Amino acid sequence: MRLRTLLDTDALGLRLLSGGGPELERQVRGVMTTDLRDPSRYLHGGELVLTGLAWWRGPRDSEPFVRILAEAGVAGLAAGEAEFGRVPDDLTAACALHRLPLFAVAEEVGFADITEHVVRQVSGERAGDLAAVVDRHRRLMSAGPAGGGPRAVLDLLAADLDLRAWVLSATGRRIAAAREGPLPEGLGPRLAAHRLAAAAGGRPGPCRVVLDGVAHTLFPLGGDSDSDSSGDVRRTLLSDWLLAVRADARDWPPQRLDLLNGVARLIAAERDRRDAARSVPRRLAQEVLALLGAGAPPAEIGARLRVVAPVLVPGPAGARWQVVVARVEWPDAPFDAGPPARAALEELLAPAAEAAVAHEGGEAVAFVPLAEGDDGEPVAAETVLGPVREVLARGLRPGGRLTLGVSAAVPSAEGLRGAVAEARHARRVAAARRETVSGAGHDELASHVLLLPFVPDDVRLAFTAGLLDPLRDYDRRHRSGLVATLEAFLAADGSWTRCAARLHLHVNTLRYRIGRIEQLTGRDLTKLEDKVDFFLALRMDLTRSSARSAANVPGSAGGRGTG
Repeated sequence: MRLRTLLDTDALGLRLLSGGGPELERQVRGVMTTDLRDPSRYLHGGELVLTGLAWWRGPRDSEPFVRILAEAGVAGLAAGEAEFGRVPDDLTAACALHRLPLFAVAEEVGFADITEHVVRQVSGERAGDLAAVVDRHRRLMSAGPAGGGPRAVLDLLAADLDLRAWVLSATGRRIAAAREGPLPEGLGPRLAAHRLAAAAGGRPGPCRVVLDGVAHTLFPLGGDSDSDSSGDVRRTLLSDWLLAVRADARDWPPQRLDLLNGVARLIAAERDRRDAARSVPRRLAQEVLALLGAGAPPAEIGARLRVVAPVLVPGPAGARWQVVVARVEWPDAPFDAGPPARAALEELLAPAAEAAVAHEGGEAVAFVPLAEGDDGEPVAAETVLGPVREVLARGLRPGGRLTLGVSAAVPSAEGLRGAVAEARHARRVAAARRETVSGAGHDELASHVLLLPFVPDDVRLAFTAGLLDPLRDYDRRHRSGLVATLEAFLAADGSWTRCAARLHLHVNTLRYRIGRIEQLTGRDLTKLEDKVDFFLALRMDLTRSSARSAANVPGSAGGRGTG
């Protein structure tokens, strides 16, 4: 019932002292009688509070009492006139300040009469709401996967319950949204990060998170096909979907919570259906991988690829292919890590390209067909991992890792075996970096970048310390920028003019700084070998800094989360 209904009930004889307009449209969910100075522990929100004013001793008492009620989210306050003959003016002013509707209860009206009236109205509405829930269940079942997919279900939630909700992938990619509820920019990955952290922390059920002051409830959407006798959540952590609802479900009545759980089951069935649709490209990819492993002739591999391409890319496709390899690792995992790696790689590639993904020996291998022309742009490791690096890092903790390698594009089946080897080699380069989420491309295999990850940590530390520590110490003492100057000088290929322009310095000032660097380190920046040493020291120091950052991913992605 709404507060306005109380004013329209003559038998109650209530008079409105403060509040009006939209404030009278508040829903009343219950009633409570109190004369405590602080009744907050007994308030849940939505109550009509009845008070005889026994707590009131003077004007200073009103504002704290009203503030407590407003913060608890009560619907309104009704004060009896029997104690003082009238409601104190300071109480009226405090209610106006906190926008809390205030009613005066005449001396001849008993609180029991008001309580009975409110309880009767609320109970009747709850009975009607239960009937509506049953009807919604029927409609949701008919609008499920066979009748319009997740979007139809989300449209019903928005129309009937005014709930904005989205279906997200494990990394926060939007799967479905209601027509009137687009997903705000950047929200998906932040919600997914909290969901992954909750699941990895042993909280698989619905969890609550507050982002930018807005509460959301996150319902997991694991499919029936993912049942695992070991009960290890890591097996499906990177493949499950997520239903994110913009609401705080902690105080929902059981009927509404049951409705949302039913919605989650419906959408999970759609997830299983889409997963089953991948069975054909997965089987074809597995056959191609087996042929490569058996040393089959290129003609036979090419014939199989001509079957794979139309399944992934409608219409004519080019003959070029690219290979992406990924591995997901957890310490002491009691299951084959191949299927989780395959699901993770399918999710990572989904925004960029269609792919047929197989798994072998705990490793996932994706075959990506590239169309001819500008539409056939090859994928890159950073393009795949960059947008979801932090999300994945939270889901893989504690102790998990995801490493990825990408090959160059090859023009035919003859080069596919070499592309697989190249992608696997690139993945090993990424694994040597010791980051939680790391990727490498084929371009790094013909560069000093290939060698740096394999340099032992103690050698790196000694090498970089000998060259860079004197500069850092000087910068710290004099608040100068010798390290930044050195980086800019090397980036400008030793050009005084370009470096000075980039740093907005006079050339003489730049020469002074370079001279100071040479004096502090005993090196000569006109010599190629000394330039190379400084370059490698800066690169190794950057690699170490990246590894430290990856090992200390923040525990929050912009908000607070509770299970």
